[in-house]
Formats: sequence, structure tokens, C-alpha cells
Amino acid sequence: MKAIWKNQILAESNKTIVIENNHYFPPTSLNLDYFIKSETTTVCPWKGSASYYTIVVNGEENTDAAWYYPSPKEAAKEILDHVAFWNGVEIIK
Repeated sequence: MKAIWKNQILAESNKTIVIENNHYFPPTSLNLDYFIKSETTTVCPWKGSASYYTIVVNGEENTDAAWYYPSPKEAAKEILDHVAFWNGVEIIK
């Protein structure tokens, strides 16, 4: 699987974890050149508190387009630090 935005590969892995129709990419699969930590957080009742990244490609920002769980609840422990995408980021095989 690949996560692509603005023709750049943000993450690539054959070992994503699918939860609620979102592919969670392992942290080692990320091209960190495109990620900037965001101050945004949200809470999922069963996964816990999510943190976000803003994606930057060629000077264009996609604010909070990626999220991860730095300390997931027990029910979601398998996605610790794995990253999922939305807001125009394409997930392709």
C-alpha cells in the first residue's frame, strides 16, 4: 500500500493495519521529509487520543492530513504510532 499526495509517496508498506476502513502505516514506512507535527489532538472513545501531522509537499500544506495514536487504549494497541491519512491523501495498492 502507498499513501500519496501531490504525486509524492508519503508512506509505503505491505503491512498496514486496517481499522474502520483506514490503512494505518507502520512508523518505519513513513517518508518523514513530508511530515510536520501538529498541535491538533482528538479523542476516539475506544482508541484513545490521536495526534496529527501536517503534510508538506513542494511548499503546499495539507493541515492535519495524517493521524496516529502515541498511547492507544488496550483495544487499539496494535496501531501504536501507526499513521493513517485523509483529506485528499490517496491510498493505493
